[in-house]
Amino acid sequence: MLKVTGITQGIVIDHITSGNGLKIFNKLKLDKIDAPVVLLMKVNSHILGKKDIIKIQDHVNIDMTILGLIDQNATVNIIKNGEITSKSKVEIPKKIKGLFQCKNPRCITTVDDYAISEFTLVPNGKVQYRCNYCEELTEYKL
Repeated sequence: MLKVTGITQGIVIDHITSGNGLKIFNKLKLDKIDAPVVLLMKVNSHILGKKDIIKIQDHVNIDMTILGLIDQNATVNIIKNGEITSKSKVEIPKKIKGLFQCKNPRCITTVDDYAISEFTLVPNGKVQYRCNYCEELTEYKL
């Protein structure tokens, strides 16, 4: 039987849709931080059936934009002295700067190294972003 103990200080990213834990681990570059990190995959969940969990035994800056792009179901719990002191739900980011490229090959951001891509979320029920330069619709894909 697998047993993972709780942490006394750090961050727990919980309610990750099963299969997204490794994507989040890699995109947040959690293998590069100097703290113990645990990735649990396919853990039983009453709500989701199966879920992934990431536990980080330290307080590090988590890029909520990347989390929101990968999994809007995740929650971030801040742990101090073995207790949850803060719990926040991840949201889809409304504005994104420099995380991915515009799919329009003629957009200034794809041909000019100094132009940083910027996108605004389109409220159409899908996770689509409109390029602030050329207005091309783009979806974030891993």
